[in-house]
Amino acid sequence: METLNTTVPTISSSAMLVELGVSQWTGKKLDKQVSSEIVVAKKAESQAGRFNKTLLLREPVFEAIASIVGEARTYHYHTTMPWLDSGPRLLTTPMFFDYQQQLTSYQARFNDAVNNFLEEYPDMVMRAPSKLYDLFNLKDYPDADTLRSKFRFNINYAPVPEAGDFRVNVGNEALAQLKDSYTNYYTDQLQNAYKDVWERTHTVLARMSEKLAGENKQVFRDTLVSNVQDMVELLAKFNVTDDPMMRKAQARIENALLGITPEALREDDYLRLDTKRKVDDLLKDFSW
Repeated sequence: METLNTTVPTISSSAMLVELGVSQWTGKKLDKQVSSEIVVAKKAESQAGRFNKTLLLREPVFEAIASIVGEARTYHYHTTMPWLDSGPRLLTTPMFFDYQQQLTSYQARFNDAVNNFLEEYPDMVMRAPSKLYDLFNLKDYPDADTLRSKFRFNINYAPVPEAGDFRVNVGNEALAQLKDSYTNYYTDQLQNAYKDVWERTHTVLARMSEKLAGENKQVFRDTLVSNVQDMVELLAKFNVTDDPMMRKAQARIENALLGITPEALREDDYLRLDTKRKVDDLLKDFSW
């Protein structure tokens, strides 16, 4: 069983921290009166439930904002590694330019979508009574200026602090303790980041093994192959400490999928089962 190298060199020159800050108006409103009516009708206690109204039903211009946010968050989590429990994530230098270009594009789309929404918002409010009927209350709808302040899309970068970068006047002994504490924290965070990468890799390989199993051909999408190929690329770009085990895994997965296409796997029984065997060997040989 292959194990991961636990030596942790500095990564301040090969990675940075990035935080994606997005907020949006949900278009939901708690209706206390309806909540109370439902609780009474069901003979439940007063805190048994809450009824939240959807203020803008079936409004594609408004729904487009949430769609863009979802795409941006998915890309952000896919191309970065965890660092803090929440907030900033680790972005490697090889990933930076693609990340910056893609997130800037999402930011521009988000801003355009918000502007389109605010422009059409008065008409949406006028259409709402015909959709909500007795649930409609004009007071639930903020004015356009208030709404604009509820939408935000920020991308913030920061360096990864090194263990020695403590500039506080606490005395030599306390400073040494702070440095030791951060060194341990730094080591743990990097290992957690790598753990996330290994788990992602294991997930796509296990999925491939499952779909290639059995004599009866299982239906699978082209992404079964492309997702693994994508992880090969990410293993290279995420390997900020040049970990030899991660390099070895990358090379072996790349070799196992050399020349493999979804079409070939569907048409060639031998290739499909041979590919499964190679994938199963990978799942067995590394400490995922």
